[in-house]
Amino acid sequence: MRNRPTLTNADTQKMMAACKAEAAKHKWNVAIAIVDNSGTLLQFERLDGAAVPSCDVSIGKARMAGLTGRASKFFEDRIKERPAFVNFPHGLAIQGGVPILYEGECVGGIGVSGVQSHEDEQVASAGVAALAS
Repeated sequence: MRNRPTLTNADTQKMMAACKAEAAKHKWNVAIAIVDNSGTLLQFERLDGAAVPSCDVSIGKARMAGLTGRASKFFEDRIKERPAFVNFPHGLAIQGGVPILYEGECVGGIGVSGVQSHEDEQVASAGVAALAS
């Protein structure tokens, strides 16, 4: 049997703080979700002014990234080629979810919703970068 890295509460707090800082820097009102590699929600924040639907969307994006080990944009692009992927059961295939990789393994995902999709991804990527530093 092998050991597998897992996210700690300290890890998720560090990533959430980085996501919130990136969103605040641009005055973006977003919802931020962090899940483990099973798609289980570990941390969630809805920043002031973020729309209610952004909550579920951010969680769906995080689950897609955490369960598949790929950015949710990969699946958004894939749907354009093969529309049947819209029924892929692991979350939401809209840009803004990024996998959290550690030592070559996916340990979770961060999903953000509330602004343009590429901006959502920018916020999520700031959280992933914080774990690496």
